[in-house]
Amino acid sequence: MTIFFVLSGYLLFRPWVAALRAESGTHPPLGRYAWHRIRRIVPAYWITVVAVYLIYLVRADTSELGQGVSGLIRNLTLTQVYGFGHLHTGLTQMWSLAAEVVYYIALPVVAYPLARYVCRDRWRPDLLIVVLGGLMLISPIWTLVTHSDGVDLTARLWAPAFASWFIAGMLLAVVAQLIRSWSAAGGTAIAVVAFASSAGAFAGEPTIVPNDAGAAIAKHTLYLVVALGLIGPLVVGSADWWTRFCGSRPMVWFGEISYEFFLVHVMVLELVMDLLGYPVFTGRILIAFAVTTAISVPVAWVLHRVTSPLWAR
Repeated sequence: MTIFFVLSGYLLFRPWVAALRAESGTHPPLGRYAWHRIRRIVPAYWITVVAVYLIYLVRADTSELGQGVSGLIRNLTLTQVYGFGHLHTGLTQMWSLAAEVVYYIALPVVAYPLARYVCRDRWRPDLLIVVLGGLMLISPIWTLVTHSDGVDLTARLWAPAFASWFIAGMLLAVVAQLIRSWSAAGGTAIAVVAFASSAGAFAGEPTIVPNDAGAAIAKHTLYLVVALGLIGPLVVGSADWWTRFCGSRPMVWFGEISYEFFLVHVMVLELVMDLLGYPVFTGRILIAFAVTTAISVPVAWVLHRVTSPLWAR
């Protein structure tokens, strides 16, 4: 999820950076931006949500969460994370998409005054770095607040908890204009070490938001280091093995259907676990992974082909 958030922040803020570098006084048109985001995200998402609810009309669901018309509406509107009891089986990964749409809305709200009033429509990377770096403090502060007594537990999955990841992507769009190289070997090595460290006891239990605030902040920071280590060499454009690998035809093809893969893979995993006879949190992970991937890829490709005419124009 961290890679997705960082990459989104980088790609969506890059046009603002380009406008500032040109010092033209213009900004990316808001209407076009909003319409493109809606067309890219919503059609495939709605098809997936409706399909999952139809599957569970004939498939027994031991969970009582997200049921009925109210659950369907919650999931269709990406409001299922606000309050406990709305994350439907097969759609639990969509909490991250609920956060992502908040970032889509917040981006122009932050970018416009930053460009117009802070930078005065001039290329001021120093100011951009200082302000965006300060905004990254939103996440650790939010984590500390939401780990206090009496705060709704679902608030730990709300957008502010992971805002530092998206903002880091925005920062990356600025920094990429200032440096000429980013070692792929060093970046990937640091990413591997950070990922391995995230499994340590100090980073809490194996969940996206540990119960201890300090552990949650540590885990979020390590995940951010992983994402930056992997994405940094790509955005700088270094001519190295990592860039060539990620730019290869198979990787580009999978990247085109990666959103749809994200949408369908949890529901496919639910069906695969039944097919293999694995109760939840049991079985052979490599077999479950391989079978789930083998099924999810063609399903994602079909969903991509069905919905791409709605946005690829």
